[in-house]
Amino acid sequence: MQALYMKDSYIKEFNTTVKNVKDGKFVVLEETAFYPNAGGQPYDTGTVTRSSDGTVFKVVFVGKFGGEISHEVESPEGKTLEAGDTVKGAIDWERRHTHMRYHTASHIISGIINQKTGAMITGNQLGEEKSRIDFSLDDYDPSLMDGFVKEASKRAAEGAEVEVSFISREDAEKEEGLSRLAKGLPPGIKEIRIVDIKGIDRQADGGTHIKNTSEIGDLELIKCENKGKNNRRLYFRIK
Repeated sequence: MQALYMKDSYIKEFNTTVKNVKDGKFVVLEETAFYPNAGGQPYDTGTVTRSSDGTVFKVVFVGKFGGEISHEVESPEGKTLEAGDTVKGAIDWERRHTHMRYHTASHIISGIINQKTGAMITGNQLGEEKSRIDFSLDDYDPSLMDGFVKEASKRAAEGAEVEVSFISREDAEKEEGLSRLAKGLPPGIKEIRIVDIKGIDRQADGGTHIKNTSEIGDLELIKCENKGKNNRRLYFRIK
């Protein structure tokens, strides 16, 4: 299966063919622009419309299982998709674009935290109204976090370009600081996708991002939490 979002996060609609269907509702397509639930980024929603009769199937969940992206659909009564059907997929763009803005913003914030403190990212969860970043840091001063978020907001407003590219795992392992994750680069992947926020942050990542940081908007710290030992959590939102 070809994941179209890996090269272009701005694909809103696409035409493809149904590869297989399980239990009448779990649909695998030959290619897809729907992002599956992964890496702290929520799944896309939207619709899949069958070309032959115009039947619209609502996409309610997208996940990756056994290396394939599966779309859970709600079927109109008495109708199901079948292997070989030609369809048109349409992403719920407002939801997707919000996640893209939050995702790029989280890279800027985590990059600044790493540069200022050396902290590694241990987790994150994007949302439509707020997002969080978990990071590992021994000496923790919550008062500094507000300054980091304000700096991220200022730098985002300057309008840095965001570029996606692919490099070999061998080259990625040679590049110091390419992964902000405490667990390092994902195992078993030979080609590494790089998200480069020009002049701000460059790291390996598989999610969707905006093209320019000016799309983000103003960032605001909501709160910080001490999760015990050296585990810290930061919540922020786009105003």
